[in-house]
Amino acid sequence: QVQLVESGGGLVQAGGSLRLSCVNSGRTFSTTVMRWFRQAPGKEREFVAIISWSGNVTNYADSVKGRFTISRDGVKNTVYLQMNSLKPEDTAVYYCNAGGYSSATSGRSPPGDYWGQGTQVTVSS
Repeated sequence: QVQLVESGGGLVQAGGSLRLSCVNSGRTFSTTVMRWFRQAPGKEREFVAIISWSGNVTNYADSVKGRFTISRDGVKNTVYLQMNSLKPEDTAVYYCNAGGYSSATSGRSPPGDYWGQGTQVTVSS
């Protein structure tokens, strides 16, 4: 069984930075594709970033490209989302996702079966 626990959300002013963390309790983290999604009030959940199991390939939604960076630490079984130059439109609950096709590197690939509980990010103008 895989459990995902996110942390690092909070309130920040526009232009600021936050780093989200997601600890994956599963024993197959090193071969698991990891993703971040977000859901703003009244909107559907949307893809933010994906990182391959090796960590060598990453992809991002156009709305965050150049501002957000996804990374992973195999020793800590943790995936990170470094968010810089935050904008009010980045305000959302951010969810960590694990699994899906092991070779997936596209943001359009189906998400995995495992989701975290979400962490709130609020960006004030």
